[in-house]
Amino acid sequence: MRRRPGIGGLQTAAAARDQYRLLGENVAKLRTDLMKEQLSTFRSQLEDFARKHKNDIRKNPAFRSQFHEMCAKVGVDPLASNKGFWAELLGIGDFYYELGVQIVDICLATRPINGGLINLEELCKILSQRRKGAREAVSEDDCLRAISKLKVLGSGFEVITVGKRKLVRSVPTELKKDHNEILELSQAQGFVTVEEVERRLSWSTGRATDALETLLDEGLAMIDDGHRDGKRRYWFPCVSSVSSFVASETL
Repeated sequence: MRRRPGIGGLQTAAAARDQYRLLGENVAKLRTDLMKEQLSTFRSQLEDFARKHKNDIRKNPAFRSQFHEMCAKVGVDPLASNKGFWAELLGIGDFYYELGVQIVDICLATRPINGGLINLEELCKILSQRRKGAREAVSEDDCLRAISKLKVLGSGFEVITVGKRKLVRSVPTELKKDHNEILELSQAQGFVTVEEVERRLSWSTGRATDALETLLDEGLAMIDDGHRDGKRRYWFPCVSSVSSFVASETL
């Protein structure tokens, strides 16, 4: 008959488990302390790097983007506040605040023609034209970071992806799957017809017409009936160059 462990054996096993647990906790604490020390060192080195290269960070968009990536890896957000070390050293908080204000102006100016949905590439182009006299060049990465700070304004002002393009939305319009598919299809020419939507997406006439008319009602599409074939074109300024022309005339 197999003997059961006695009280002494149980106590010994319990003591061993406690020792292993304490050892594990000590090892975890050492690792945590080491990581904190390494992060502190990295942040200190990052500050030294920023001091040394602050002019490049301000003026070179590619360099600025790489700097943001370095900051993210050590948990630093230079845009978290307009006050403090980073704002005083680099002034990039003010830079992105200024970009945000200009982006809002452009979105409002082009909204009557594009319904509040503008191609990110086009937005950056208009922004660069408007900032010709500024010292800092502007990249798409800069625009994305400035737009991310506009979310505090509430609904709207966000970047959505449709097909291969990024679009900036400045109105709280919710696009459904059908609407996204039409916008993606229109990227080839800037417009679609009911017949093209039916053929390319294998939709019924009713489904195609309903989706297109909804986009028209939301101000995201314009109609063009002046063609010999008699087919109505639904133009989408957010994927064509119409907004650029309007912005240049308005801003």
